[in-house]
Order: sequence, then C-alpha cells, then structure tokens
Amino acid sequence: MTDETVVAAVVAALVAAMAASQLPLLLIRLPEPAEPAEGKPRYADLALTPRLSLWCALVAGVAAGVIGGVLGLAASLPAWIYLSAIGVGLSFIDWRTKLLPRLIVAPSYGVVAAVLVIAALATSDWESLLRAGIGLVATFGIFLLMWLVYPKGLGYGDVRLAGVLGMALAWQGWPELVIGLYAAFVFGGIIGGVLSGLKIVDRKGYPFGPFLMFGAWFAVVIGPTVTDWLG
Repeated sequence: MTDETVVAAVVAALVAAMAASQLPLLLIRLPEPAEPAEGKPRYADLALTPRLSLWCALVAGVAAGVIGGVLGLAASLPAWIYLSAIGVGLSFIDWRTKLLPRLIVAPSYGVVAAVLVIAALATSDWESLLRAGIGLVATFGIFLLMWLVYPKGLGYGDVRLAGVLGMALAWQGWPELVIGLYAAFVFGGIIGGVLSGLKIVDRKGYPFGPFLMFGAWFAVVIGPTVTDWLG
C-alpha cells in the first residue's frame, strides 16, 4: 500500500466507526412503524442491544477502511464512508425487523448525490456523474419492476436502497454495478439458503438489505481487479 492508500484507509475507518457508533441514538429517535409486524422488536428496544455501538463501529470501520485502502483518496471515498456507516445500521435493523427505515434510506439519495456532484466538480469527471445518474435510474427501475411483479419476494425498502447503491456503484464503473447486484443475489441465495436450512431464518422471506450492502462493498473491493483483468 502507498502512503496515500494508508491515509485513506485510516481516515475512512475512523470516520465510519465514529459515525456508526451513534446507531443506538439514531434508533431511539426513529419513529416506530405505523403497523409494526407481530413479534418484531421496536426500534427503541433494538437500541438497548448490548455492545451495539461497539460492534457497529468495528464493522463499519473495517468495511470503510478496506474500501479506503482500495480507492485511496478518491473523490468518491466520502460517499463510501457514509454508506459503510449507515449500511451497518440498516443491515442490523433489517435483519431484526425486516424493515429498512425510509427516514434513513431516503435522505441518503441526497447525501450520496451531493458528494458525487462535488466529486465531479473537483475532478471534472462528468462522465462518472452521468453514469451514476443512469445507474440510479436503471437499478431503481429494475428493482421496482421486480417488486411490482412479486412483492412478497422483495420489500419496497430494498427498492429504495438499491437505487442509492446503484448510483454509488455506477460512479465507480459499470463492472462494479453489475458485480454488486449479482453478488447480492448470489450471496443472498447461498447464505440465505444455508441459514434457512439451519432454521435461523424463514426460508419464505428473509431480509435482503444486508446482502445488498455486502454485494456493494464486495464490488468496490474487487472492482479494480476485475476492471484490470478485463483490460
């Protein structure tokens, strides 16, 4: 690793960890669902999970640090630091409640878009910004179509989250976008199948948000290698 990537990795890890450690405070302030599912914990109860701040900080720090080590001081790095921090929180919430809170996901469009616009202004990389816009529309559209065709297999929260991730992944490149979406379904199918076989999750419906987040992270980490391999 060069000095630049070391700095990027350390800064990304520290910022993401500090942000993710605030998840319990965020959970306490989230309004409860209007029609909570029977047997699902309340957000306020989730906030009391032992060592939640520590685990969120650790996972987000590692995730963002690895991305920082791959991207270096790239203009898009702040977007991935943000997504690493909220991604851990969203994955935890979705895994426990099968919900991706709109009040976290919806504002993320504005945050990620603003970061990428600033990145384009700083680097004059308008091609990547255009690609990010196309990626947002295409990914959101594909997931919306899947939700309309089979709403039991995909939650609308997943549709919202897919749009944000599609925007960020497309900025990095088309290979990252394709890999991210493909990996989400592959990991979701394999890991979900194993967990359902072990009776840990319901095979008829388990959270997809964590796999979307992991697929996006996986794509950013291996994306440069795939791009180099493809020439």
